Amino acid sequence: MLRIVVQVAAVAGSLGAVAWLVDNARVNLADAGLDTDFDFLDDPADFQIAFSGFRPGDTVRAALLTGFKNTLIVAAVGIVLTLVLGTIVGIARLSGNWLVRTAAGAYVETLRNIPPLLVIVFANAAVLLPLPTLRQDAGLEGWLVVSNLVIVAPSFVAGPGTAAWLAVLAGALVLAGSLGRWRTRRAAATGAPRLAVVVALGTFVVVAAAGYVALGAPVTLSRPSNDGGAVSGGIAMGIPFAAVLIGLTLYTASHVAEIVRGAIQSVARGQVEAASALALSPGQRLRFVVLPQAFRVAIPPVLNQFLNLTKNSSLGIAVGYAELAAVTSVAIPNGSPAPQAFVVLMGLYLVVSLSVSGLANVANRRLQLVER
Repeated sequence: MLRIVVQVAAVAGSLGAVAWLVDNARVNLADAGLDTDFDFLDDPADFQIAFSGFRPGDTVRAALLTGFKNTLIVAAVGIVLTLVLGTIVGIARLSGNWLVRTAAGAYVETLRNIPPLLVIVFANAAVLLPLPTLRQDAGLEGWLVVSNLVIVAPSFVAGPGTAAWLAVLAGALVLAGSLGRWRTRRAAATGAPRLAVVVALGTFVVVAAAGYVALGAPVTLSRPSNDGGAVSGGIAMGIPFAAVLIGLTLYTASHVAEIVRGAIQSVARGQVEAASALALSPGQRLRFVVLPQAFRVAIPPVLNQFLNLTKNSSLGIAVGYAELAAVTSVAIPNGSPAPQAFVVLMGLYLVVSLSVSGLANVANRRLQLVER
């Protein structure tokens, strides 16, 4: 009973403190003649957001949603690249090759001891801004436009029949997976060559190509063209986005690499020796024995790094990337009330962080060991 009373009192005290702070802020804003509502979200933003369809006449709500979308994009792409790069570097840290091991160690020890803001600024100022101008264009004609303003690559354009072709691709993927598993079971039962990857990949390519031809080329390739500084076609990536993506990926991957290295070393040595006794190749030992067990250990701290990457995307303001915090910092001087604007900002970041954390917890529960 005493434990319950203490907990109830703690909750009541916390709610009372929050209520007092909110009321105090409301009274102070009223005394200063400032509005306490959120009607400003429907006012014109009066500023433009580069590399987007947003215009000054659009509302502040639309501006914040554009910044929110930019935050999600850089976080999603950065998480994928960070996981791939961090895993590769973490494995390289344990390589038997001295050069590979030393290079991976130098990368980790250098990047993880530098503030992420400096990595982003360095990527922007030393790597991307020195690129040629649009008129000079150091890319490949018709395939890639590389400049200090934008990088444009080929993109796919959907046409009639795209949905049907996507359905064909899904069916091809299922068929390829089924054939790959069949080849694996057959190899285990008869000793015949496995060739699961070759059979699965060949099946997928043949079915996808046949569907593409049968549906009359439903997806076409849009190639970039640079006409003296005006780029058309392809998909564009602004230099600020590239700077933030490169900086956050390199920095966060250095931490993920150390997590992966520690997780691999946590796998019992007897597991590796048993895999060697079964004549598994080094690649097979890593794929089928070591990494599945290591990732069970690595997932919780790696997911924390994904959250850090998502929140560190706010550092994009330093290089002019229009993520959520940068858009908010521009909206406030243009007439949006700071308290309400920051409430919206914190609420949206909270939504992103809780979403990433929720997905991470689901993955963690599915992969954790269960004792029966």
